[in-house]
Amino acid sequence: MATDHQNPASKQQQPGTSAFKLVIYEQENFQGRCHELTGPCNNLQEAGVEKVGSILVLCGWVGYEQASCKGEQYVFEKGEYPRWDSWTNSRRSDTIVAFRPIKQDSQEHKIVLYENPSFAGKKIEIIDDDVPSFHAHGYQEKVSSVRVQSGWVGYQYPGYRGYQYLFEKGEYKDSIEFGAQIPQIQSVRRIRDMQWHQRGAFHPVN
Repeated sequence: MATDHQNPASKQQQPGTSAFKLVIYEQENFQGRCHELTGPCNNLQEAGVEKVGSILVLCGWVGYEQASCKGEQYVFEKGEYPRWDSWTNSRRSDTIVAFRPIKQDSQEHKIVLYENPSFAGKKIEIIDDDVPSFHAHGYQEKVSSVRVQSGWVGYQYPGYRGYQYLFEKGEYKDSIEFGAQIPQIQSVRRIRDMQWHQRGAFHPVN
């Protein structure tokens, strides 16, 4: 589901009106060849994308460091991402190989994070609020399992820093299920775009 456009005149003139649309440019600042996605892509290189330099997003997507949606995660909300450090502050990798749309619904934003696997031990429950530091809320435990309604992004460190972990509606009985090598989450925020919100948490860059 990738469409290749050669040397577009401007990023405002992209064809297509799909609600799930993401436009990848191979160079920073929306330059070079661009490729349009309207559905999941497990391997960008096989779809003809040599490099991800900048990205335009119409609604929520998640990118992955490895093919078949594996490895480090990068959550994209509606907006413009002119270079790789606008979508991650992780210095481990600047590579994205796969993308898929985020599964989202209109339920209230609620997430419950548990100290131990299988929803055991101490817990912290958050409803309709972003939390930049669990420590400030008195929760200093590890996070090994999660129950969630609607969409959230968890971060390894306070202040929305470090590895990102996407939480779609469902249950995650162990940290492996949400892609964490160690059970450490210290901040979370809501995913707030999709069709129910006019603008995402990341405002477009002029």
